[in-house]
Amino acid sequence: MQRVTISVDDNMARAIDEYMARSGYTNRSEAMRDLVRDALVEKKAIEETRDCVAAVSYVYDYDGRDLAMRLDRAQHEHHDLTISSMRTRLDHKFCMEVTLLRGQTGAVRKLAEATIAERGVRFGQINLVPVRSDGHSHSHGEHGHTHEHSSPAL
Repeated sequence: MQRVTISVDDNMARAIDEYMARSGYTNRSEAMRDLVRDALVEKKAIEETRDCVAAVSYVYDYDGRDLAMRLDRAQHEHHDLTISSMRTRLDHKFCMEVTLLRGQTGAVRKLAEATIAERGVRFGQINLVPVRSDGHSHSHGEHGHTHEHSSPAL
């Protein structure tokens, strides 16, 4: 591990300390490492030629104009990108759903942003992680399906 020393103004130091307190960090080095790593991952995710995995979380009105059906239809129409989806009811009106996607970053981002932009979605967030394929397909056992492995691009 290398030691890197940086200087920040008082306002930024306070903001880092507040972030540490909110997030449960015990020292600035851990907090800064995670902040820098997140920024670098975000930057790499912008490269549209890369593949990625993404978690898209959103809260929506379950009774709102067939919204649940539209969201489900969009996932079905993009079955090549959709890995899984989980929904939980927050109350009698609102649900939270988390959908996992995998594919080319541009296509994944487009589907994620369209999902969050749907009328009736109240809150949405996209967590993109760029990945690289190991380039080898293989199966496990005689009747296993063929698949590739991906690892984070950082």
